[in-house]
Amino acid sequence: MQTIFYNSGPVVHFGKALHSDIDEMVYTSQKAIIISNGSIDAIIDSQDAIDEYAIHAGECSNESVTVHDLGGNAVVPGLIDPHTHLLWDGDRSKEVAWRREGLSYADIAKRGGGIQHTVNATRSASNERLFELGYLRLRESLRTGTTHMEAKSGYGLSLEHELRLLEVADSLQTISHIPTLDLTWMGAHDVPKDSTKSEYVESLLSQQLPAVIEQGVARSADVFCEPGWFTLEDAEDILRASQDAGLATRMHIDEFADGGGGSLAAELGVTTADHAYHTPLSSRLEMRDANVLTGFLPGTPYAMGDPWPDMTLVGEHEIPFTLATDFNPNCRTLSLPFMCSLLVQRCNLHPIEALKAVTVTAAKSTPHPSGHRHGQLMAGAVANLNIVDGPHWEAVALRPTGSPFKATVLNGQFIAH
Repeated sequence: MQTIFYNSGPVVHFGKALHSDIDEMVYTSQKAIIISNGSIDAIIDSQDAIDEYAIHAGECSNESVTVHDLGGNAVVPGLIDPHTHLLWDGDRSKEVAWRREGLSYADIAKRGGGIQHTVNATRSASNERLFELGYLRLRESLRTGTTHMEAKSGYGLSLEHELRLLEVADSLQTISHIPTLDLTWMGAHDVPKDSTKSEYVESLLSQQLPAVIEQGVARSADVFCEPGWFTLEDAEDILRASQDAGLATRMHIDEFADGGGGSLAAELGVTTADHAYHTPLSSRLEMRDANVLTGFLPGTPYAMGDPWPDMTLVGEHEIPFTLATDFNPNCRTLSLPFMCSLLVQRCNLHPIEALKAVTVTAAKSTPHPSGHRHGQLMAGAVANLNIVDGPHWEAVALRPTGSPFKATVLNGQFIAH
């Protein structure tokens, strides 16, 4: 079976994503995208497809070919969310008032809020409850164009519950028509109340990490490296052990202060170091030169009232970066178009750079489970794409509410919104 989408508007393909010229990354109108077996076979001129496949009045004489007239709507790659905390239970909405009363993140944790509150609720939730929550959240993310997502554990903080979160997340992959997942073990998210930090770090190394490797569903490990949480020394021990065990590595760094996480990320060569709001330029350059991606999560400063990331120096020094939702109990959005809108309309980022950060660059951070290229529209890539509800691809960054897409093609399957 083949599916042909023809009569497109502009197609943002990112086939030459490292080129700075927008014209090199966007096909002009009247293209056709030919798909079979979940992959893109070719992108050709619409008229050539109409002639070759004898398409007339939106129908094809070959019964094994399905056709869709795009009506001049723009097309962009399927969006990739490279940083989420997908599975958790509980409600921390009251923390909004606490923050407005002047309490810091650490103050809220001492009052019984924060990560520990979510840990307690998540541990109490059944597997069925967590599965349902995960499914509903993935369906929500699909409606705004996400076709693939990184998902962390981290709200279990014990051997039993961290493995359980990874198991439930992995079981979600048995359902079709939801985004695929790339799983990350983040036992080093916080220290449980019944343990000292040194005891917990030891348990992470001697118990959780070996069990995660044996379980075999997590591809990466992540550490919340931040003053007051896990130190540079803690993070280095956990991440080096994870690398030795065959896991890719990621970091949360410098969300609240410059804790030196950027230099450590560069030294370890982690895949991505995220948040990084307070990372100095010197560390950003170290990360760039070590091929470490910076992960910007603009939903967090939006929700928490923190400063926006300064994108000027990032652009001037060609520092590669991704955008992600950071979906979590304090940042309850799964909309990547909203993230694009925040950086475009509040941080003066060009729309093509925002779109690149949630597609082709994000794909470097979180590969597709098939092993095929994604985040780009080109022959051989996974057939993940979004059909914009108008003729301009820039609409992706101008819809902070709702969805800019009329349909998503997920692994070759057409899904109308």
